Amino acid sequence: MYNVQLERMREKLITLRSLDPDLELFGVENHEYEMAPVWTQEDITQFEQKWRIELPEEYKVWLLHMGTGGAGPYYGLENPNDGVYAVLGYDDELNAISDPFQFTEAWNWNYDWFDDSKEEEEWEVLEHEYFDPKWSAGMLRISDFGCGISMNLVVKGASYGEIWVDDRANRNGIYPDQYWGNTNRLHFLDWYELWLNRSIHQMHEQKQQSGANEV
Repeated sequence: MYNVQLERMREKLITLRSLDPDLELFGVENHEYEMAPVWTQEDITQFEQKWRIELPEEYKVWLLHMGTGGAGPYYGLENPNDGVYAVLGYDDELNAISDPFQFTEAWNWNYDWFDDSKEEEEWEVLEHEYFDPKWSAGMLRISDFGCGISMNLVVKGASYGEIWVDDRANRNGIYPDQYWGNTNRLHFLDWYELWLNRSIHQMHEQKQQSGANEV
């Protein structure tokens, strides 16, 4: 079902790598266009059983045939085993991945986070509630956007299979990914291919601009 799209994406990744020999694209120095080894069906089954979830079919196809991390949007794709943790770069607090995701539309709190009238203790209570894993339940982190922002695949509950952004670090809440101008909800393969398309276009433009500057 996904074979044609996967093959097309393989070719686009090769093209992108050839257009960017100096690793100039944002985040590429982190993965250098390399892919982590694929998983077996047994690996996937064990992961799903451990966390009591069922991964979206197209993401499973990716893990089986393309890789478990590496080349991808922003700072690259994360291994699923790393994506279950609540905080980027720390493996001591789990996200509530086994609980259902509850949103179908963008969510945030309408607070003035720079209101000086509140006491420090009040803000600590608010922040503790704001960052409670219940809000990000059912999300598997798949990429680090930077600045504390993570890209996530909804693996349980509402909006299953969609890519959502957790931008609570900047007090912007949790919302569907529309960073690339898409108005539709993106699922994994279309999200990844849109990154490829935009990146190839960007590198072509950079080469044209560089050529124009040399004339």
